[in-house]
Amino acid sequence: MRRLDLSGGVAVVTGAASGIGRATALALGRRGCALALVDRDADGLASAATEARALGADASEHVVDVADADAVAALPEVVLSRHGRATVLVNAAGVALNGRFEELSMDEVRWLFEINVFGLIGLTKAFLPALTASGGQIANVSSLFGILAPAEQTAYAASKFAVRGFSEALRHELEETGVGVTVVHPGGVATAISRNARLAAGADASALAAQAERFEKTFLTTPPHRVGEAIARAVERRRPRLIVAKGARAGAWLQRLMPVGYWRVLAPGFRRTVGR
Repeated sequence: MRRLDLSGGVAVVTGAASGIGRATALALGRRGCALALVDRDADGLASAATEARALGADASEHVVDVADADAVAALPEVVLSRHGRATVLVNAAGVALNGRFEELSMDEVRWLFEINVFGLIGLTKAFLPALTASGGQIANVSSLFGILAPAEQTAYAASKFAVRGFSEALRHELEETGVGVTVVHPGGVATAISRNARLAAGADASALAAQAERFEKTFLTTPPHRVGEAIARAVERRRPRLIVAKGARAGAWLQRLMPVGYWRVLAPGFRRTVGR
């Protein structure tokens, strides 16, 4: 598949108000893409759009909750009316849910899947005709936890494994269409996802909050702009897979080496980090 020329393209980026989504949008804007920025955080979205315009990018703001299926289905018409086409879709919106499996309610698990899985799939479904027409590229943000699965991350890891499986199967389906699919597995990126994670209703909230703070300080250290630049390069080069940020390559290598037993190696460090 030929390299994708981003100059003059139109990138739809979810989770664009902050973190990886915002950093990726700005990296694509610097490469000449117009931007359709999508997030439920209107204030953060406005700030991201202002920053993108300062770079010279044409940016539109779309306040949409990706868990709202009707709003997602209506979004392509709005974007195409504003920008004329879509050449890149970056699904970066995501949430986290902390707690042991027995502490989670099914409503909490469904909430996470509506955003991390069904929101991503719905956006991909909605924009696929436009991306097929342009021969574009899809980038779906999974996680290192879509390669290996630590304790106390049952719901989050399940959602990120689902993103990985969906992305790989879709890539195979689209081989003859000219549309490429990149699945992104970030490791420890310095975003607010851990700090803003929902805490299981059945858990000790203060203990989980303290664990999240220790995890953030110890592991979430790679600046988002480095990850955004890496995703933009991967989209441009139509790479099928990107493993990026602190711990990601080592974790992926360990999982390949010990596909069943990797947790025996990781568990002591994990327990020290979260204080278990």
